[in-house]
Amino acid sequence: MIALTKRLFLALTLMAVCVASVQAGPEEDLQQYVDKNTQRLVNKLNEERGLYERDPEAFYKNMDEALDGFVDFRRIAARVMGRYARQTTIEQRNEFVAKFKRSLFDSYAQALVSAEDFEIKVNDATINPQNDNRASVAMEVVTASGNRHSVTYSMHRKDGSDWMMENVIVEGVNIGLSFRDRFTQEMEANRGQVQAVIDGWGDAVKSLNLEDEVNNS
Repeated sequence: MIALTKRLFLALTLMAVCVASVQAGPEEDLQQYVDKNTQRLVNKLNEERGLYERDPEAFYKNMDEALDGFVDFRRIAARVMGRYARQTTIEQRNEFVAKFKRSLFDSYAQALVSAEDFEIKVNDATINPQNDNRASVAMEVVTASGNRHSVTYSMHRKDGSDWMMENVIVEGVNIGLSFRDRFTQEMEANRGQVQAVIDGWGDAVKSLNLEDEVNNS
């Protein structure tokens, strides 16, 4: 496998959690909607590159507003916490959702805005035949230098109407699982003190070397 540059990989990771929701429909419509909304988001990110350099807080605010109601951060964060979520209060879960989302931007936004240009192609969308509220979307990221990298979105239909992204696989590496493993490691290191893990989550994400997992897969 051609090794991913750190900047490109981190950019892909952030892009993965920025896919917009799409309205329910058959597989062909799902693919079309994902493609339309993904391209919309890529354009939005390209427009905001300069803003990030001038005012990172404004960049975060604009992107947060663009993603509001589109990405199921609460579902993703609950999966990252795994079995430890049962040990938390509602306030702690809310705090972790906010910390999880912000940590992604703080850790990966610089990589995104400085990565080489790339385009995203949506190749296929498949609704689970055993559960029509679950689907997977196969995508390909093509860099300006011609390298191609596979990305797969796992999606679920929230409340029977909207499709929302709940996980991503980059070059065979399950990103959600990698975050969950990191949360477990932090819980063990902090002797089961979940608040300590929540408080330090930003640093934990920065030290998580997902690029090595992809390049070694």
